[in-house]
Amino acid sequence: MALKDLVKEITRRSPAANRLYHDLRRRQARRFEPDWARIVADSGERWDQVLAGAAGTRVLLATSTGGHPSAPLMDTLLAGALTVRGARASFLLCDGVLPACQMVEIGLQGPRSFTRGGPQRYMCSDCFPRAAALYAPLGLPIHRYGELLLLEERRSAAAIAAETGADRLATLVVDGLPVGEHARAGAIRYFARSTLAGEALAEPVLRRFVEAAVLTAYATRRLLEQEAIEVVVVNHAIYVPHGIVAEVARREGRRVVAWNVAYRKRSFVFSHDETYHHTLMSEPVTAWESIEWSGEREAEIVEYLGSRRRGGRDWIVFHNTKPEEDLRRATPELAAIDPDRPIIGLLTNVAWDAQLHYRANAFPDMLDWIVRTVRWFEGRPDLQLLIRVHPAELSGDIPSRQRVVEELRGAFPTLPPNVFVVPPDSPMSTYAAAEACDAVVIFGTKTGVELTSLGIPVIVAGEAWIRNKGLTTDATSADDYFAILSRLPFGARMLEPAVRRARKYAYHFFFRRMIPIHQVEPTGAQPPFRLRVRTVDDLQPGRSAGLDVICDGILHGTPFVYLAERLGADTG
Repeated sequence: MALKDLVKEITRRSPAANRLYHDLRRRQARRFEPDWARIVADSGERWDQVLAGAAGTRVLLATSTGGHPSAPLMDTLLAGALTVRGARASFLLCDGVLPACQMVEIGLQGPRSFTRGGPQRYMCSDCFPRAAALYAPLGLPIHRYGELLLLEERRSAAAIAAETGADRLATLVVDGLPVGEHARAGAIRYFARSTLAGEALAEPVLRRFVEAAVLTAYATRRLLEQEAIEVVVVNHAIYVPHGIVAEVARREGRRVVAWNVAYRKRSFVFSHDETYHHTLMSEPVTAWESIEWSGEREAEIVEYLGSRRRGGRDWIVFHNTKPEEDLRRATPELAAIDPDRPIIGLLTNVAWDAQLHYRANAFPDMLDWIVRTVRWFEGRPDLQLLIRVHPAELSGDIPSRQRVVEELRGAFPTLPPNVFVVPPDSPMSTYAAAEACDAVVIFGTKTGVELTSLGIPVIVAGEAWIRNKGLTTDATSADDYFAILSRLPFGARMLEPAVRRARKYAYHFFFRRMIPIHQVEPTGAQPPFRLRVRTVDDLQPGRSAGLDVICDGILHGTPFVYLAERLGADTG
């Protein structure tokens, strides 16, 4: 086990150790925060002139969780760049009034402490002050949840959370808003499990998230009306409070922009209307089919995809950066695998991550899919199933409390002899494993984009982004999925035209949808980036093509697509 994974495992088991680790990381992150007071001072009268001329589109940077490692940094960059372009930008922060939020993690605050005292017992003392101090030098309005909420609204939210039947909490709709869905996603993230079943304090935790979601709805609705906000920019656009902020904005007819840190260094994913988890699946193929293809572009994407085996050009990496390519040497679990019999790969994702409703899912959740897939393969001894557990179960920021290996052990005290499970801490190269397979089945992992570019047939059972691109075999129901499996082995790689199409989509996915911003630089730590801004003139149009794309998208609704084929792939 790598040192960082060992640290995560220790902190997972000890809340005290986790809090110490978190506090050390939080103090370390301070040195990466931008000094806007200095930037404004070094800009002379320029920033005052910019503020005086900012009379355009009203944009709300709905940070909310000021303790988030990346969101306040990005929101100050966007606020500065949008103000330079004439927009009227403002911020929204929680000032410690929400009884639950995305910042709370079970490893930092256990459910008993959380249900008794909420995030105020640990998180809130640093969250609002940090972001407020960061934003203040810009002189832009900072709106607070506490100032937006009326006493009767606080009482109403508490009553809704307390009086709703337990069986209705996860599906609760309030004023047309799917409050329960986002509250459930927040509670699942908190427990780091795919379901709430078996958690003794799941109900009181979920009630806290429901109350927080309702309060967020009240505060957001009032702010949008009072300030005539036209565009809301929010990180991720799921969970509580960000998911509710986005839901309210859409219902009130305001444009929503969601963003997240992308894989490639200095790059970010922006989406209109909702989380990129949805938009990247529903995006029409016309957005990338017309890319003028060339040998040069194909070489660029093939070279980048090759780098992902070791993560050299990425700042988000979960797997071992020195992987073992020889499968038998990589892990003892594969000692008995027969290279002369067809191998079918199965790649997991983290059970709790982004657990929202997806109409495309053929199964209720990933773990149900895995167990039922193993049972199916039990009846096909002519095939071998190789399950690669996602390394982020251990190496992610929130280690999963629901491990695939343990779930399989519970469902199958003895695994079928043709099923092999590679644990998350194995140094085995996932790519090398996939290359040894006849086909690979996936649920939600993004690796499907890469595997199709290698010509490996992929079957999709869940919400993977490669779905709906004409590149994979997409299951629409459990019966459809098993009918597809019955055709295995495929016995052939994807045809050359399909591989070319897959690489064109990968180019779009990694180089066009992941937008580079020249005003940020990697830190190699948390947060993954810091701002590289000397004066406000560094934020002017023309200084960064990627930042221009983002600001145009926010202000004018244009696509968040960086035309790498014209501007350069900026592969990092």
